[in-house]
Amino acid sequence: MGFFSPGNSKNRYMGIWYKETLPVRTVVWVANRESPLTDISGELKLISDPGILVLAYGSGNIIWATNTSRPARSPALVAQLSDTGNLVLKDTRTDDGNFLWQSFDYPSDTLLPGMKLGKNFETGLERYLSSWKSNDDPSPGDFTYHCDPSGYPQNVIRKGSVEQYRSGPWNGVRFSGAPNLIPNAIYRYRLVLNDKEVYYSYDLINSSVISRVIVSQNGVVQRWMCPVGRSQGWVLYLTVPTDNCDTYSVCGAYGTCNIDDSPLCGCLYNLHPNTGSLGEREIGQMVVLERPFCNARTTHAFLKYPNVKLPDTRNSWFNFSMTLEECDKVCLKNCSCTAYANLDIREGGSGCLLWFGDLIDIRDFPDGAGQDIYVRVASSDSEIAVKRLSKTSRQGPVEFKNEVICIAKLQHRNLVKLLGCCIEGKEKILIYEYMPNKSLDSFIFGLVIYSIMRKETNLLADETRSMLLDWPKRFDIINGIARGLLYLHQDSRLRIIHRDLKASNILLDSNMDPKISDFGLARCFADSETGANTNRVVGTYGYMSPEYAIDGFFSVKSDLWRNGAGDSEWEEK
Repeated sequence: MGFFSPGNSKNRYMGIWYKETLPVRTVVWVANRESPLTDISGELKLISDPGILVLAYGSGNIIWATNTSRPARSPALVAQLSDTGNLVLKDTRTDDGNFLWQSFDYPSDTLLPGMKLGKNFETGLERYLSSWKSNDDPSPGDFTYHCDPSGYPQNVIRKGSVEQYRSGPWNGVRFSGAPNLIPNAIYRYRLVLNDKEVYYSYDLINSSVISRVIVSQNGVVQRWMCPVGRSQGWVLYLTVPTDNCDTYSVCGAYGTCNIDDSPLCGCLYNLHPNTGSLGEREIGQMVVLERPFCNARTTHAFLKYPNVKLPDTRNSWFNFSMTLEECDKVCLKNCSCTAYANLDIREGGSGCLLWFGDLIDIRDFPDGAGQDIYVRVASSDSEIAVKRLSKTSRQGPVEFKNEVICIAKLQHRNLVKLLGCCIEGKEKILIYEYMPNKSLDSFIFGLVIYSIMRKETNLLADETRSMLLDWPKRFDIINGIARGLLYLHQDSRLRIIHRDLKASNILLDSNMDPKISDFGLARCFADSETGANTNRVVGTYGYMSPEYAIDGFFSVKSDLWRNGAGDSEWEEK
């Protein structure tokens, strides 16, 4: 601890830093951040009455001072720098660890092991990090890092008063939006929440390393590690935000962000964007509910969305002892409740977390990295799609098993999602996500069917449905199908040839986004394989490539052929 001048500055500050065995001086706390000394006349003093620590210059002009919770008298008053990096002011007549003042309560840009990031509800004291303005100026910069206690606790990076990043709520293991924060052999972390205070902190397990967390001048929270006694210096261990999907509310209310998709933003099921253009809603577009929640004529249910970063919890309510079933009932009774989830994911899940109002800042994670959330919808929006194998079908257990295996291993926005399956006796049933706009053929062939079956009043594929497909929407559908095929043929870990791609096997969701379905005839290959021969030609002859229909040879090219006229004329698309 002592006086220093940062970077190229000639101003002087009183601070705390790691001892000089490190190659670069690393300052972790600054007393007079906003009141620098301009010469070397500064001195640190203990004032016995009322028991404070002050930084003064010249003839006793005070530029910085501590405040204390209770008075003390010399010689009982002591200032001490502990080996944790905490400067404390204490009364030696008591040894209860209740300091009169400590620097850990007033962080600069650095969180050290044992420090608290959070708020004391009894005193109103909030401990948070604030970035330096520059390498030459340690005064508070644009960015702050808080453990936000409003609603259920979550860590937040702000630029001024505007949220830039949100960690997601604490789930008993880590923050919901921080899958990289995992138990390890170097440090342990925790969130403490009780009637007195809420805070996040961490402690070192491995004494052979030192660690610090900082909020940088550009608003990035970084965790640095350094082996003790080595000269190579600090190593960057973790950073947040990590990618564009970590940007706060990048996809708007009820939007979901997936870093592996293009565009990044999509919508929760049964919700639609306020703009029809896929490109326009890539970044920051709002998503709105199709129906109001509170309607005496409408019943409600909850749809499960797995593996997500849970929404902003500032408008939330929580209970540690409730079960998930009790959580469902409480949310259903309150018209303002929009979603619920388990509070703690350990040991199968426990506790209840409810959201009220818009669901903001959701992102998709790979399997196992995120959490499950149950979002409120009208009951009509939670119907599922059931595919039952006909008793007269030539497809049997082989095709049924093939479809279950294929779809279960595939995850893509333009592939239909399998929710479950059932085999009992001769019954074989597949359960899919519900596609309210049915299949593409009902739109493409709507005019033809309408002209032939004009008298059918319950006909779904009518003239009106066909006219919904304007050219921009047709292009979006074609583009979506192409992305799904690219995934099957090239980007999936298993190379898959569909072998029965046709309009009736392209389903359309509420946004008219296409989903490739019916994988009963699909074949899987290793990365190095692109085709094969078969003794049994299966599929729809009107959509088969000639080499497959005649010789039984199929490849990734087979999914790119169609017979538009329904006769023997073939063309490559």
